[in-house]
Amino acid sequence: MPKQFGNFTFIETSIKDVYIIEPKKYGDNRGYFMETYKETDFNAAGLNYKFIQDNQSKSKKGVLRGLHFQKTFPQAKLVRCIEGEVFDVCVDLRKDSPTYGKWEGVILSAEKGNQFMIPRGFAHGFIVLSESATFCYKCDELYHPEDEGGIMWNDSEIGIKWPFEGEVLLSEKDKKHPLLKNL
Repeated sequence: MPKQFGNFTFIETSIKDVYIIEPKKYGDNRGYFMETYKETDFNAAGLNYKFIQDNQSKSKKGVLRGLHFQKTFPQAKLVRCIEGEVFDVCVDLRKDSPTYGKWEGVILSAEKGNQFMIPRGFAHGFIVLSESATFCYKCDELYHPEDEGGIMWNDSEIGIKWPFEGEVLLSEKDKKHPLLKNL
């Protein structure tokens, strides 16, 4: 059951603590305005995060970034697409979780303005569906390059259903990630 706090609708997913967030847009003939984050509304929904770093990337169609995580310094992430459209995914890596190894995904678009809240203990990635996309995320932990981890994007045991046909473009690093069972 979605929860409404302020200008946000918080939609629970099949994985505990993972939410799709839909902000209310106010529009007229000039364009639109929307809040993308408000601490009091997020806290009211039980999402008590202190974000300390914002990141942004731009990618072309078919670019898949992920599946990434930090081993010792896990990050919670509030992600959104501010130009174009992506399919965003998280995979539960919490060892004691009943949904360990399960994934959740959502199409994020600039047009909808929707967001995805991913708690600590998850791998994260996305693929660009539009000609290009600009992707933003707030993190509650700093980026530590020496602490990076990853899982292969097409691990058959996880079984992510990527809604993309065509060539998937990966970084050299992302081509070498292990399968979940080999972590």
